[in-house]
Amino acid sequence: MDSDTKDRLTRADWLAHGLRTLARHGANALKVGDLAAGLDVSRGSFYWHFKDATDFRTQLLQLWKERVTEQVFREIDAAIIGPARLTHLMKLAFNEDRSLDRAIRELAATDPAAAEMVAAVDARRVEYLSKLMIESGVESRHARPRAEFLYWAYIGQTAVMNPALNAVTESDIDDLSALFTRAGG
Repeated sequence: MDSDTKDRLTRADWLAHGLRTLARHGANALKVGDLAAGLDVSRGSFYWHFKDATDFRTQLLQLWKERVTEQVFREIDAAIIGPARLTHLMKLAFNEDRSLDRAIRELAATDPAAAEMVAAVDARRVEYLSKLMIESGVESRHARPRAEFLYWAYIGQTAVMNPALNAVTESDIDDLSALFTRAGG
């Protein structure tokens, strides 16, 4: 990296690097010195943008929440109408690279602020799934438990170590979506 580029690193550059580092190497890689070395800059550059490592992690978690939850929901709401929203969301979710989500959850196991953010994201995602189910014709009293169960499957899918058991095809998702949105109890 040339000196002009080093001088122009932004807070967004640091946060993007933090998310990549977290996804690839886990929470232990979020050390200021290691992050700075990865960008080929001094630690001072970090402190120009962040008060301390806690401030950085807080902003990192906010960015994660925005990118993988709120932004996805806005894009789905803007592009798709009706019951197809749930199926589209499921196809996106079950087929995405979730290394960042796993790393965030690992961080949450030891960082109370991260745990609080993950809990808020989980609640928001279940709320959104429930809303999509209601829009698909599911009675509201059935929507929440179905949304929770579907979300548990999403979270648990990455924990299955045998790749043959965690693959979900588009046809499978269509079937699951139909199952979770069928009317009645």
